[in-house]
Amino acid sequence: MKKIEAIIKPFRLDDVREALSAVGVTGITVTEVKGFGRQKGHTELYRGAEYVVDFLPKTKLELIVTTEQVESCIEAITNAARTGKIGDGKIFVTSVEKVIRIRTGEQDHEAI
Repeated sequence: MKKIEAIIKPFRLDDVREALSAVGVTGITVTEVKGFGRQKGHTELYRGAEYVVDFLPKTKLELIVTTEQVESCIEAITNAARTGKIGDGKIFVTSVEKVIRIRTGEQDHEAI
């Protein structure tokens, strides 16, 4: 089993969710986050004063999938989230040792 974490632009969330549903993903955790990378933020004017916005709003997706689903999920996220501009995001894939569904006690693949 693998955990996929993806940081994407917030307005791409619906497209990514639909793409993941199309490849068979049944559960996603979504978190509103802030951060920056190469995009570096930007400056804004407020009441005549200029200030720097260092952290930009992003959306973080977390999903647990079988090892066989990883490549199709990465492809779905990449295709749906890509705008071709800086700040499109990143995808991280890590191993998961154990999953337990609290309600039933099911473990690992049955708990996904």
